[in-house]
Amino acid sequence: MYTSNLLIILLGGLATASPLRVRQQTNDSNYKVIIDSNALAQALKTIMPTSDSCAGAPGPADDCRTAEQAAPFIANSSEGLGPGELAGTLALMGVESGDLKYKHNVFPGRPGQGTAGMLMPNFVAEYAASVLGAQAVAGLSPAAVLDLVTVDEHNFGSVRWFLDAKCDDGVKAALRTGSDDGFRAYMGCVGVNADDPARLAYWNRAKAALGL
Repeated sequence: MYTSNLLIILLGGLATASPLRVRQQTNDSNYKVIIDSNALAQALKTIMPTSDSCAGAPGPADDCRTAEQAAPFIANSSEGLGPGELAGTLALMGVESGDLKYKHNVFPGRPGQGTAGMLMPNFVAEYAASVLGAQAVAGLSPAAVLDLVTVDEHNFGSVRWFLDAKCDDGVKAALRTGSDDGFRAYMGCVGVNADDPARLAYWNRAKAALGL
């Protein structure tokens, strides 16, 4: 049945406060998942408990962003993700950025490693080329390339980019289920220990925030 109006409805099974919505665009078989940045900011504060403030942030002066500051950029880069994918990417971002307080690697201090996903320098270069073009990064040092993508517009998109560009369809399908096995598959793609208690804590908070 066709309609000329855009219909916003809750994604089935999610709590009322969920940042995820489904927009019916042209007919009843054409849906697009969108993300409300205000609701996302509240979810971020559940997933990343210290993201409500940058007061006393331990990292470089300009690295920290609050949940409210980051939410519009995360919402934009995450549009179209389902709840399982969003939970996984936010859990990863929370661990890697220290609740949005770091976008440069401080421990051990590896030049060129960073973004909200704390990508290694080779992945930072690939990400930068994907959003800015190969010519923009040609001949630059790893640190200079990182500077190109730590602006808010690009910083928070690095986690979504890695999922899209580096994880195979099986991993994406598993994560889409929102299951613990799906998260483990995703962490395997990232190359980290899925049973790390810190990572599991972020994952469990993300599931709770998104009603999984």
